[in-house]
Amino acid sequence: MEGKDWLVKEDGSYQICQSKRAWDLIRENYRLYRFLTEVEDALMDVENECDRLPEIRMLVRRLITNSYWIQNPNLETCSQNQKTVSLLYDELGFPLTVQTVILAPGVTSTIHNHGTWGVIAVLKGQEKNTIWRRTEQDKIEITGELLLSVGDIISLTPNAIHNVEAVGDEPTVTFNIYGETRMKERFEFDIVNQTAKNF
Repeated sequence: MEGKDWLVKEDGSYQICQSKRAWDLIRENYRLYRFLTEVEDALMDVENECDRLPEIRMLVRRLITNSYWIQNPNLETCSQNQKTVSLLYDELGFPLTVQTVILAPGVTSTIHNHGTWGVIAVLKGQEKNTIWRRTEQDKIEITGELLLSVGDIISLTPNAIHNVEAVGDEPTVTFNIYGETRMKERFEFDIVNQTAKNF
C-alpha cells in the first residue's frame, strides 16, 4: 500500500516525510502483537516520544502492508452521518490506544488536538485534514489542508490541531495509534465562540 507520510506540528506547520517502500516492509507472519511490541520497544526509555514518530510511521506502514484484515474492515457498521470507532487492543496499564475509525461520507470531526502524539493511516476512502494553529490562548486559525488517500499516513505532535472530513462518496477508514493522552492538554476548539475546552 503506497502512500505519503506527513508530520503536523503544534505551530500549524506540516511537512512530507521520507516513506519506506512497501516491498521493503514485507514480513512473513507480521501480526498485531508483534507491531505493538515493536512500538513499545521504540518508545522505551526515550525522553521525547515525538522523536520516535518516524519509526512509528514505518511500523504502521509495515502493519498495514502485511495485515489483510486491517485493510478490509467491516463497513456495515457505519451508516449515513455516523462515526464508528473500534478499539483493536485494550489492556490495563498499556499506554497506547489502537483503533480503527470509520467516517461516513461528509462527516466532519470537531477541531481538536490529541494531548499526545498520534499516527493515522488511511485504509479506505479520502480524508481532508484541516490544519490549525493557536494565535492566542483560545483563538485559532487555519494554516492549510491535506487531502489524504489510501496509503497516506499522517502523524501529529501532542498539541497539533486538526479536524478531519470524510470526502467523496464512500466511507473513510483509518487505522489510528496514539500515545498516552494527557487529558488536561487535550482540547476541542470552537472557532465561532473562540473557546477551547477539555474533552
